[in-house]
Amino acid sequence: MAAKYPLMRNNIAREDLDAVIAHLRQDDPILTNGPQCVAFEQEWSKWLGVKYSVFVNSGASANLLSMALLKIRHPEGGEVIVPPLTWISDVATVLQNGFTPVFADIDPRTLAMAPEQILAKITDKTRAVFLTHVQGFDGLTDGLIAELDKRGIPLIEDVCESHGATHNGRRLGSIGWMSNFSFYYAHHMSTIEGGMVCTDDAQVYQQIRMLRSHGMVRESNDADYRTEWREANPELNPDFIFAYPAYNVRNTEIGAIMGRSQLKRLDANVLRRTQNLQRFLERIDDKRYQTDFKLEGSSNYAFNLIMKAADPEYVQRLMATMRETGIEFRRGSAGGGNQLRQPYLRGVVPVDHHLAFPNTEHVHFYGFYIGNFPDLRDDEIDAICRIVNAV
Repeated sequence: MAAKYPLMRNNIAREDLDAVIAHLRQDDPILTNGPQCVAFEQEWSKWLGVKYSVFVNSGASANLLSMALLKIRHPEGGEVIVPPLTWISDVATVLQNGFTPVFADIDPRTLAMAPEQILAKITDKTRAVFLTHVQGFDGLTDGLIAELDKRGIPLIEDVCESHGATHNGRRLGSIGWMSNFSFYYAHHMSTIEGGMVCTDDAQVYQQIRMLRSHGMVRESNDADYRTEWREANPELNPDFIFAYPAYNVRNTEIGAIMGRSQLKRLDANVLRRTQNLQRFLERIDDKRYQTDFKLEGSSNYAFNLIMKAADPEYVQRLMATMRETGIEFRRGSAGGGNQLRQPYLRGVVPVDHHLAFPNTEHVHFYGFYIGNFPDLRDDEIDAICRIVNAV
């Protein structure tokens, strides 16, 4: 039975489907990665405010390519500072590329890693800070950006849940060395499955293009760069020079067509999501639930319902009430809560290491997110608030 108040509704519009159908009605439509993907990359780069973007098949693949690129820079390995409150791929891709994840606890107002926690974890082995902008909140501060720049530590932004959020007027994802986006169905905009890697670094752009498609040199669109590889490998067929042991994570023309169509509505959708969040925060009980989030520049992904006090009995009643009334929710916020409790990290981090992150631990047990989307009505928001306030 469908939830009365779901996490997402109507994220793919009729106009998006009509654009795909019009493409398919051509006599010989291109379906694999082609000119529509190139056009989407260019339009996305312009919207975001970066020079280069590479369209891939998921946000997790965008994470993977970012870490693979970092490994090219640091084949010796090292440490990457990551959040304990994030999606699994932000940590898994660090491990998959031979780096050691170092965790920093979150700031309750942004749900992102607290800047002072990040700076305290930097060592001479730190190769990057992989910061997740959680659920539409801006996780950056001017001080953090300046200090990382001063120390020469690259910032990689995960913006998978925060399309359109800003820091000092600049869109998140245009500030770090690289950034990752997801276009999964439930996110701000959708290509069904899809993601993007973005950067202003020309060499990173060429290498990400190659990593996306088997490591093939011919995937570079820089003639001089291709020539360098061909002259260095004269014994190889120039069409089949594999520079890196890479992946095939390309997306399709259909995904790009949907992305181009949805991008036209993204700014309006972000505005509506923000208005919804403001209404939600004005109406939930601020004596029981957290309302003091950092809202400047936010682009809300979902309503965060986080209890102020740890109360095991109350949280059970709250979950039971939401289930009974049809409010779909996810406990633990981003990625199901504290990643340090997950089986894949057993043996990687010390026993009970999760207990060293009290802010994340609180969200793990007493934090939830509830659906927010552009066509959510005011009366539905009001009803959700009445229900959770009455527990």
